[in-house]
Amino acid sequence: MTDTVLAVLNQPSRAAAPHDPEADAFIWAKPLEEHIQVMDLGLTRGDGVFETITVIDGRPQALEAHLARFGRSAAKLDLPEPDLDAWRQAIEAACARLDPVREAYAKTVLTRGVEGLGRPTGWVYAAPSADQTRDRTEGIGVVTLDRGYRHDVERTSPWLLQGAKTLSYAVNMAGLREAVRRGADDALFVSTDGYVLEGTRANLIMSVGGRFVTPRTDIGILDGTTQADVFRFAEQEGIETAYELVTLDDLRAADALWLVSSIRQAAPIHTVNGVPQEMDLGMTERINDFLLSRQD
Repeated sequence: MTDTVLAVLNQPSRAAAPHDPEADAFIWAKPLEEHIQVMDLGLTRGDGVFETITVIDGRPQALEAHLARFGRSAAKLDLPEPDLDAWRQAIEAACARLDPVREAYAKTVLTRGVEGLGRPTGWVYAAPSADQTRDRTEGIGVVTLDRGYRHDVERTSPWLLQGAKTLSYAVNMAGLREAVRRGADDALFVSTDGYVLEGTRANLIMSVGGRFVTPRTDIGILDGTTQADVFRFAEQEGIETAYELVTLDDLRAADALWLVSSIRQAAPIHTVNGVPQEMDLGMTERINDFLLSRQD
């Protein structure tokens, strides 16, 4: 057992041949040693995709949903189709090899590989999660930031790769730093035509008149695995759910707001642009209890 785990995939895609279940899908490696070549396009151009998977008591959560999105993201980038059997095997083995902890995460990374070689690179990294108690119980402050494009960008400009979980997260992290400069914990991106999109690393869910509402996923945002499971919780509780176009006025009028994501789970929002926002801490606890007890 160990506190950090790195598994490097021997054949991360199906481009050459399907995975041989009797062959080694991956090799174990030491996280702090050299493994990725400096000319790998994932490093030099951010040309690749990734997933971050919550791990509870050694069990990866929403694994199939993450693998499916991993494959969709790869397809958007015209990467070779990931060998999901090999990735699943590497993820489960990495989680099993971690030291016993309540909460951890596994990150999968697939890049286009070293420039000129035509062979993708892939690895799985697993480690304990940081403590998320404060965000889950006390809430977070957010600011709204202009994302710089219209809400229909995924349809009009598919080459911008909106809706794919790519390694090119520089804008997201710049948005997060800007939020901190403004005294907040995170940011919500808004389209140039006034529609709320998503957080820097999370999806938005609103409580509106007894319903749970999230922005539509066809407007250039990521289809959230955690958001989908919150909606599954809501439906079990008899709460109506909806995907809608959300304006800033809708955001201000909501009864409660959450940013939801792997690792942090559901974080209630207590201020938007410095304006206090009501929190439903009882519902937040119920949501997080559900998310942290998922078995699939």
